Amino acid sequence: MKKYIILVLSIAFQFHLVQAGIVVHNGLSHFFQVENGKNYKGKIVLENTGKETSQVKIYLQDVSYRADGTINYDAPSTEKKRSNAGWMQLSTNLLTLKPGEKTDFLYEMNVPDQLAAKGSYWSVFIVEPVKDIKPNDKAGVSITSVIRYAILVVADIYSESAKVDLRFENVKIVKEDNNRILKVAIANTGELFCKPVAFIDIYDKKTGQKKGRFTGTAMGLLPDNSKYFSINIESLSPGLYNAVLMAIDENDNTFALKTDLEIGNEQTR
Repeated sequence: MKKYIILVLSIAFQFHLVQAGIVVHNGLSHFFQVENGKNYKGKIVLENTGKETSQVKIYLQDVSYRADGTINYDAPSTEKKRSNAGWMQLSTNLLTLKPGEKTDFLYEMNVPDQLAAKGSYWSVFIVEPVKDIKPNDKAGVSITSVIRYAILVVADIYSESAKVDLRFENVKIVKEDNNRILKVAIANTGELFCKPVAFIDIYDKKTGQKKGRFTGTAMGLLPDNSKYFSINIESLSPGLYNAVLMAIDENDNTFALKTDLEIGNEQTR
């Protein structure tokens, strides 16, 4: 899971930018292979690269997302059957870091004795610098930038027998930064987190001649969630095509869909 940024802005005649300078050094995704009833330890390595002492608040959230761009961060709930937030034990929920100081935030994950389903369970740690509100000596109000990191923690159990399944939900062509982009909505309908890459083989509709293979970038995908995967097809000439759309995960599980493509001179649909 990636960091997300919230900017708190106030209009002012004169403004000043304040930034906490907290960075995460050991990645925004942590993965565990777990067993029932076992205990696992993890850490988040934080550093204050700013010039002021900073307090950092750390708390757990459940997360879900959809291909339409919706991302939900919710308070942990026992109703979420694939949440592991209830397994977590935090060493603290508030840290104070001096300028240049680096520290490890420690956590433990206590896996229940019996889980209802095999596959992936997850939650996110939100790492949020806490900034004191200080009046500005000059006219106006200061602008404060608050950077929150969402660090995904995924625990897989019985992964060797868990179902792997991806479904193509939608295909559309859009223009982004003067490039023709094929947008492919893929849903993870299986039981395991995976990191598929989407690509498409294009064939001339009349002759059957292969025009090329176009490949996107691999992205992580949680069960019961969906994302749009982007494939740049700007070099493809306008015309009618047959295509085979494919998604392959890191374990070479392959899913395919035959489709037709119509590329216009100004294709934006």
